Amino acid sequence: MSVAIVTDSAAALPDDLVDHWGIRVVPMWLAVDGRPELEGTRPLDELLAATGVLTSAPTPGEFEVAVGAGLAVADEVVVVTMAESMSATNEAARVGSAGFGAAVRVVDSRSAAGGQALVVLAAAQAAAAGADGVTVAARATAVAARVRLVATLPSLDHLVRGGRVPGIAGWAGKRLGINPLFEFRDGAVRKLRPALSGAAAGDRMVAQVRRAAADGAHLHVAALHAQALPVATALLERVTAEFAPVESFVGAFGPVMVVHTGPGLTGLAWWWEDAPVA
Repeated sequence: MSVAIVTDSAAALPDDLVDHWGIRVVPMWLAVDGRPELEGTRPLDELLAATGVLTSAPTPGEFEVAVGAGLAVADEVVVVTMAESMSATNEAARVGSAGFGAAVRVVDSRSAAGGQALVVLAAAQAAAAGADGVTVAARATAVAARVRLVATLPSLDHLVRGGRVPGIAGWAGKRLGINPLFEFRDGAVRKLRPALSGAAAGDRMVAQVRRAAADGAHLHVAALHAQALPVATALLERVTAEFAPVESFVGAFGPVMVVHTGPGLTGLAWWWEDAPVA
C-alpha cells in the first residue's frame, strides 16, 4: 500500500526535501490591489512595499487536483495542512478531498512554517517506510501534538497592521528595543517574555529546546526565517553542535507568511522523539 503526501506552501519546506520525499505542495494565494495572484508570482521586496496585500488559502479545487495527482501514483493520500485555527486551508483540503472517500486523510498540523514542515516530513518518512494511510495520518497527528515553534521578530509592525497584537504592543517593542518572542503550539499563538536583544532571543530559543530534552530522545529541528538566512543558519549551527539532531534543516518563510510577519523573523521548530524501547 503506497501513500502520497500533499501539503500547502505555508510549510517552510526546502525544495530539496520536497523533491527527495516526493511531496506535492499546493501554493497559497495573495491579492495585491484587489488582483489575485499565486504565491511567488512577484518578488518579495515588491510585495512588502505594496499596500493592501491580502492572503488566502488554496481553493478546494487546487487540493482536488493535487490529491488526484497523488492517487495517480499511489493508493492513498495524506494531506497535512497548516493549523486549522489560523487559516481556511484545512477546510479547503477537506472539501477538495471529499470526493475521493477513504483513500484520502487530512491532518491538521496545528502549526505552520517549520513546525508544519516537521509534521509533513514525519508523514513522508512513514509513507516511505511502507506504512498505510491510517498509520501515516496517525504518525502525523502524533508529531503535530509534540511540535513546538518559538520565534522572534525585530519589530511587531506587520503584526500590528494585521490586527494580531494591540497597537500599543508594537509601539512599546519599537521604543524599548525589545525583541518579542512568540510560541506557536497546538494551533495557538502565545506571547512569551520578550528578550532584550536578538542574541538574547536566540539564547532563549535554544534554552527552550534544551529544557524539553529527555534522556535518549532524538531531536528533529528546523530553523526558520523570513529574509534572515544568516541568523537562522547560525541558530541551527548552535543547536546542531549541542544536540546532534537526527533531522535538521533551515526553512524560509514563503511570501504569504512574510506578508504577515514582515522580514527579520527567526525561530526554531522542534520535537523530541522518544528513544526506542529495547
